Amino acid sequence: MRRLTFAYAFVSSIAFAAACTQEAEAPPEPTPPSPAPAAPSATAGVSYACESGQSVAVAYPDTSSAQVTYKGRTYTLRSAQAASGARYVGSGLEWWTATRGGTEGATLSRLGPDQDVGGSTLERCSRPSSAPVAPGPVPPVQPAQAPTAAPCKGPQLKLSNDGGDAGMGHRRAIIAVQNIGARACSLTGYPSVSLRDADGDALTSVRTDQHPGSWFRSGEAPAPVELAPRAKAFFDMAWTVIPHEDKGERACPSASGIRMTPPGDSSTVSLAQTFTPCGGRIEVSPFRPVAEPAPVPAA
Repeated sequence: MRRLTFAYAFVSSIAFAAACTQEAEAPPEPTPPSPAPAAPSATAGVSYACESGQSVAVAYPDTSSAQVTYKGRTYTLRSAQAASGARYVGSGLEWWTATRGGTEGATLSRLGPDQDVGGSTLERCSRPSSAPVAPGPVPPVQPAQAPTAAPCKGPQLKLSNDGGDAGMGHRRAIIAVQNIGARACSLTGYPSVSLRDADGDALTSVRTDQHPGSWFRSGEAPAPVELAPRAKAFFDMAWTVIPHEDKGERACPSASGIRMTPPGDSSTVSLAQTFTPCGGRIEVSPFRPVAEPAPVPAA
C-alpha cells in the first residue's frame, strides 16, 4: 500500500512539473500596443496671388516666424515690429501682411542696406482672408477691368491735403488728386512721390515705399479709379515723427513739399506740405475713389 502511495505521488509530481514547463514555454498573451503619440500637425501654408502673376506660398510654423516660398526658393523670416498687420524680416526679405474688408493684402520687399527695413518692393499680393487657401501655385489673379478713360497726365491734375490722422508718434495725410481737365481720365496703382526741402531740392535722405496699408489703414489692393472732370481720387501718405535714436538719428529731416508723378507719366504735380518724416522713409497707398472708405460692419 505504501508503494502504491509513493508511486502515485511520484507520478503526480512529474505531471505537475511537465505542466509547469509547458506553461513557462507557452508565449505570453499579446497585449494591445500603446497608442503612439500624435505627431504635431504642421501649420498649413497659404498662397497669395500677386499682381505680376507670380504666387507666394507662406507657412507659419509658430507665432514668431514665417517660411516664404517665392520663385522656387524658401526663405525663413522672423517676426518684426509693425505698427499694423504682421511683419517678418530675414534672408534679405521683408514680408508684410494686413487685412481689410475680407481681403488680406501683402507685400514682399527686398531689405534695405540696414537689413531691417524693407527697400524695393518685389511683389504686391492678396488672398481672401475668410477662407483657407491651399499652399502651392494658384491661378493668376484675374486683372481688374480696364478703365475706359485714358490715363491721367500731370498737367490735368491738382493735389490738395484733405485731412489725416495722428497718434502714437505716427502721422497720416490724405492727399486728394483732382482732375482739373476737361475730359475724364483714370489712375491705376500707386503714385510716385518724392519729397522736397525748403530750397525745392530733392530730399534724398527719405525714400518712399509703396504699401497697401499704413499705420492707420489696413491693406487695399490697387484698382483703377476713373475721374470725371472736377472729380477726385485719394491716396495716403504715412510717416513717423519719432527719431530712430537706436540708429543714430537725433533729428528728423524737414520736408517742405511733395511731388507726385502719375503712373505711366513723367510730368509731376507739386503740393506744399511741411512735415518731418523720421526713420528715413514714408509710405504711400494705392489710389482709391473715396477719402475714407465706409467702415466694415462688425461681425
